[in-house]
Amino acid sequence: MAIGENAKNVKIKNMREISAGIIIYRITAQGSKFLLLYHGNNYWNFPKGKLEVAERSFQAALREIKEETGLVRGDLNFSYYFKTKENFYFYRKIGEKKMKVFKNITFYLAETQKKQIKISEKKEGEPHEGFAWFTFPEAMKVLTKNKDSRRILTQAYNFLRKSKSSHASSNRIDTTKPKMV
Repeated sequence: MAIGENAKNVKIKNMREISAGIIIYRITAQGSKFLLLYHGNNYWNFPKGKLEVAERSFQAALREIKEETGLVRGDLNFSYYFKTKENFYFYRKIGEKKMKVFKNITFYLAETQKKQIKISEKKEGEPHEGFAWFTFPEAMKVLTKNKDSRRILTQAYNFLRKSKSSHASSNRIDTTKPKMV
């Protein structure tokens, strides 16, 4: 019997998907600008992706950033005290059924000096049609598909404002020795 033949009779618990990403910003004359990737259909979001087997969230975030943007660890200066999560449910079609999936995404915050990035090749299920650097108000206008993305961006923006106002230059990680989470 093929696996699919008995699928109708098996009750599957909610699926779980764990991802990680990095909120990347750079300092410009207009202030901090945040990197968002364009997925088409007016959908912008942070670079992120699923963890692979035996991979930790920080490792996955670095791998995904390299795959999606071409930025590598040495291009990024991570903030010590910023890490946030996004949790939500969505439905994924598997065969003829829609499965409820719980998604957990861990986001880190990093600064880069690089203006140009290399967008990943368009893959099925992970299309990236472009990218842009947005100021906070601009990013809030384009992050329309997911209110949690707006919340996360606001957390990052407020963290950067607070860090800047307190002149906390000690909030940077030496990228040769990152804190593994």
